[in-house]
Amino acid sequence: MPASQQEAHIRREKKGRGGKTVTVIDGLRLAPAELKALGRHLRQACGTGGTVKDGAIEIQGDHREQVAAALQQAGYRVKFTGG
Repeated sequence: MPASQQEAHIRREKKGRGGKTVTVIDGLRLAPAELKALGRHLRQACGTGGTVKDGAIEIQGDHREQVAAALQQAGYRVKFTGG
């Protein structure tokens, strides 16, 4: 699916991570290689580490606004989820 037809769900997680905060991006329907490339782009945009795990991109730290801006620039619709 093209980026304009996909909605990225962005949330912050802390539970079960030893007190560390991560930004999780899921809801994207991409091939594993494309998801990994997007994860690399987002990590560079935020200047931090992260990984791609179980179809979701995890960025270390609370970078919701930076991730949202980078995804919108790439053409994705963005929705913040969670509390």
